[in-house]
Amino acid sequence: MTASAFSLRDLWPLYDLRIRTGDLELRYPTEAELPAFADIIEGGLHPIGEMPFGLAFTDGPAMKRNVESYQWWMGSRGQWSVERWSLTMAVYELGQPVGFQDLRADQFLTLRTVHTGSWLGLPFQGRGIGKLMRQAVLALAFDHLGAQVAETEAFLDNFASNRVSLGVGYETNGFGALAPRGLPRPTQKFRMTLEGWRARERPKVTVEGLESSLGLFGLDAKGEPAP
Repeated sequence: MTASAFSLRDLWPLYDLRIRTGDLELRYPTEAELPAFADIIEGGLHPIGEMPFGLAFTDGPAMKRNVESYQWWMGSRGQWSVERWSLTMAVYELGQPVGFQDLRADQFLTLRTVHTGSWLGLPFQGRGIGKLMRQAVLALAFDHLGAQVAETEAFLDNFASNRVSLGVGYETNGFGALAPRGLPRPTQKFRMTLEGWRARERPKVTVEGLESSLGLFGLDAKGEPAP
């Protein structure tokens, strides 16, 4: 059998993307790396009885959860378009997998607005990782992709997530509701502009390997909308 002239990165350029800050590295995981994150989910993302997520994906038996997690991760690739994309970045601390940080957008070239979501394994919570990985993807969005606004939301009783949002510099932006288990619960919405992002000192963030992926975001080599 003749060896292919192409690599996995030729098929999906986002595998080249690396975002580094402090001891963290965020990168697009290969299919072979995903089981390590299923292990983290199995080990627990929140105390039993609580549900901090808008989608109750941690409920139910492990087999169902693993299938749905796999479908979500692979679906983010298969459903990607310039008009609607979800960048699902695995988070590593000193090479150890600890969680996921998502950056999503609809009609990004028109609205220039991104949304974030994340999770961390219980052993890695309360150490500042959540705040640092949020700032890492916001640096990608604001400093490299041309975002003008970042939005997020969390349940009112998700104090850890709300502290991260306020600590990063978001402003409160009204209330909403989500019903992960069928009953609506109030949420706090947050918003930050490019000016707000630039208004304070940020941790050093390096972004590598983005150039080959710019076309997936509808951008040219200068970060402008591609013709």
